[in-house]
Amino acid sequence: MLDLIDNLLVLQDCDRKIRKLEEELSQIEPGRLGLLARTADTQTSLENARHLVRQLESNRKNLELDVETKKTQILRYANQQLQTRKNEEYRALAKEIETCKEEIKGIEDREIELMEQSEKAQASVVSATQAADQARKLAQDQIGQLNTREKELQHDLAQFHASRENLSAAVEDGPRGRYERLMRSKGENVVVGVDHGVCGGCHMKLPPQLVISCQARKDIITCSNCGRILYYTSDMDLTIAD
Repeated sequence: MLDLIDNLLVLQDCDRKIRKLEEELSQIEPGRLGLLARTADTQTSLENARHLVRQLESNRKNLELDVETKKTQILRYANQQLQTRKNEEYRALAKEIETCKEEIKGIEDREIELMEQSEKAQASVVSATQAADQARKLAQDQIGQLNTREKELQHDLAQFHASRENLSAAVEDGPRGRYERLMRSKGENVVVGVDHGVCGGCHMKLPPQLVISCQARKDIITCSNCGRILYYTSDMDLTIAD
């Protein structure tokens, strides 16, 4: 019976390692996707910065066209002044010319503002480009590391699965079936020690007779509370805690 418990403990240790490898392996793809998402975010920020620069430049050119339009109007009004003989029309045209000049000043003020905004936007493009380049390089490096780790995990996992087949075959059908059922319901901690009269799985106090039977190591003993398989080794204290 001692050999059976030993075999179950070795099988349980193998299952724990398999689960740990599987858990780590399950995080590889989310890790890759997270790195790609961060890279995409920095690239989006860069595109937004570039778009702002283009928009500001377009707005500035539109203002330049507005200035040229106003200057053309001024020339037309000036020509009309030369042709008119009526003072009232002359003064009206002069007023229109003055209005155009004031509007040109306002447009030129807005052009200056756009130029200042454009300088800041261009600086943002430089900063965003650096951030995007750094994020892309970091992602490439880390994804490369993840890919390497993924292959290592897959290799180790394949070896442990192969080893598990041999370990599982070394356990009799009955105890192995009980172990497998417990693994599905309790997780990876199903073959547990008895210390101070307490189950190492559910941590509930065990009946004294059950503790004595476990110490005898002649049969498969299970916890009366959680059903886990119990075992005892000489370094465990069977004194029931108060």
